[in-house]
Amino acid sequence: MTIAPSQTLLDRLAALLGPKGFTQDADALAPWLTDWRGRYHGRTAAMLSPASTEEVAEAVRLCAEAGVAIVPQGGNSGMVGGATPDASGEQLLLSTRRLNRVRSIDAEARIAVAEAGVILQSFHEAALAEGLRFPLTLGGKGSATIGGLVSTNAGGTQVLRHGTMRTLVAGIEAVLPDGRVFDGLAPLKKDNRGYDLRHLFCGAEGTLGIVTAASLHLVPAAEARATAWIGLESPGDALLLLRELDAAIGAPLEGFEILPQACLDAVLRHIPQTRHPLDADQPWYALVELAGDASDDLAARLEAALGAAHARGLIEDAAMARSERESEDFWRLRDSISEAERAEGPAIQHDVSVPVAAMPRFIAENPARLAAAFPGTRALSFGHLGDGNIHHHVQPPVGADGAAWLAAHGEEASRIVYGHVIELGGSISAEHGIGQMKRDVFAALDSPSRLAALRAIKAGLDPAGLFNPGKLIA
Repeated sequence: MTIAPSQTLLDRLAALLGPKGFTQDADALAPWLTDWRGRYHGRTAAMLSPASTEEVAEAVRLCAEAGVAIVPQGGNSGMVGGATPDASGEQLLLSTRRLNRVRSIDAEARIAVAEAGVILQSFHEAALAEGLRFPLTLGGKGSATIGGLVSTNAGGTQVLRHGTMRTLVAGIEAVLPDGRVFDGLAPLKKDNRGYDLRHLFCGAEGTLGIVTAASLHLVPAAEARATAWIGLESPGDALLLLRELDAAIGAPLEGFEILPQACLDAVLRHIPQTRHPLDADQPWYALVELAGDASDDLAARLEAALGAAHARGLIEDAAMARSERESEDFWRLRDSISEAERAEGPAIQHDVSVPVAAMPRFIAENPARLAAAFPGTRALSFGHLGDGNIHHHVQPPVGADGAAWLAAHGEEASRIVYGHVIELGGSISAEHGIGQMKRDVFAALDSPSRLAALRAIKAGLDPAGLFNPGKLIA
């Protein structure tokens, strides 16, 4: 049972953190009390912004002594309300944004240590300055933080070749719910001291500890890349193309995204300075990217493979990026889909995964299931075909009051989506986490044994339930 912070506690936190690290100003708090999608709104008595691991630890210790809950927050760019406090005003918001140092980059070992508040784009730039790169990127790279990416086990567009954040994490530093610091930053390749605590914090959404820094794997900077925008008839054809490119090209194939014409239309309507890469509309598109050495003529290899696919009728049309600018323009179309869909009006966003081979089947069958239950309902699917991650947006019927329709039918529509995903052996959360948006459906639909294990871990590390209450575990 948590309690509201006393004035004594607030005074002690203010003295600890100073004016840059403690605020109760309503205007300063406002942007951080609503999630990125604008769905969840909370209140807090104060926002804590520590500038060091030691300050995080002491702030947590003071809150633990007082029985006051903490909601950790990074860039506030999450999709499931996982970093928004509740409406009680009893939970304190702890921002990691002042923990913004890249502590070290070991170019020979290809390991960097970055604090939780480092912005992903800034980290990319720091790695490139050393001739290396961090092979995880996503549309929100200008606001997403390292701590948030670790805590949600983020994926992005390069999972096909490099894996999720959990794969890229070599070590973790985190503050536990009682204020003790877990120092697991050493990038050990072998460590058999029982449970892997390092990876336990990946995907825990701040419910077990506050990540303050991470050791991260880097790879050599790509000397060259080749990018293509491809028109296709169906997701099934896209899967065949993915398999052919993987067999023909192998390791340089780093990205393979698919989206329908409706998603491209929304981007072209709402995102300035975007243009259609092809001369004519196609039912579906694939965005493919290779990365590697300059000596490996990636553009020629990709063009040859696409030419062979076109000759067999597997693809309808394709455009090769002829410059870095064109590559970035292609990726901007893909990365802007969520922003464009938000501008289109209310919708239910589902971030799910199924086995890669089942992805075309889900995309083909789920809209029909939804329409059978709710005539006129529309569903748009796009995402990372190479790793089975589908972003599945369900829109109300044309002409309906969107907000009212979602309030009346959104929960049942989501259950149809999630039930289908579980039927195919998938997950109701691929890369955005559970947060508060999926907490109840997770508790209702997922494996009882999985839920029991998660609850036991939470109770063991945070028996008072002070870290990010109401998120992930019901």
